[in-house]
Amino acid sequence: MDRVQVIELKETILEDNDRDAQKLREELKERGVFYLNVMSSPGSGKTTTILQILERLSKEFRVGVMEADIDSSVDALKIQEAGYPAVQLHTGGMCHLDAQMSRQGMAGLPEDTQVVILENVGNLVCPAEFDTGAVLNLVILSVPEGDDKPLKYPLMFEKCSVAVINKIDAMPAFDFDLEKASAAILRRNPEMKIYPVCAASGEGVDALCEELSGRIRSWLG
Repeated sequence: MDRVQVIELKETILEDNDRDAQKLREELKERGVFYLNVMSSPGSGKTTTILQILERLSKEFRVGVMEADIDSSVDALKIQEAGYPAVQLHTGGMCHLDAQMSRQGMAGLPEDTQVVILENVGNLVCPAEFDTGAVLNLVILSVPEGDDKPLKYPLMFEKCSVAVINKIDAMPAFDFDLEKASAAILRRNPEMKIYPVCAASGEGVDALCEELSGRIRSWLG
């Protein structure tokens, strides 16, 4: 009896998506659009951080947000209530976004949007595996999660270029070592830019946004 043929679908899907993601980046470059992909665990403060970023970047750029969740429209409503264009993306049970999903979401934002921010599905595993076509991947690690997460979820920290350590105001209440967390992140990605912030108060966000603004200006030319 012949052996059953095994087709590695995940590898094929990822390879196809990687090609599509690179094509999307090229399209965005031509259109003058910067795409920022924000990833983290649920409850890390993604939406609060994004609102702080929007407040600063919107002074220079036309911004829009894509909120990705399995269900609900809670986060998109928060963004809209703050006065920024936003679309809610339901992933149909999937725990990530890919390049084609990104295209579909961007079609719902104003045509003159210069900076698109994606709040990816809350997860430190799946979103890191799929290239969305973003120009920049940013990961948020919150203090209550613990300083060992870069060691437990290496791919996420390898795929990102900027790391935000959020809720630093809570460090006295948790066994969180900022130097240890930073060292673990740099072990995974020596080129990572790390920004400790308190998104609730805005502490540290100015420095983060200076980094982002510089990258956006460079991309937009």
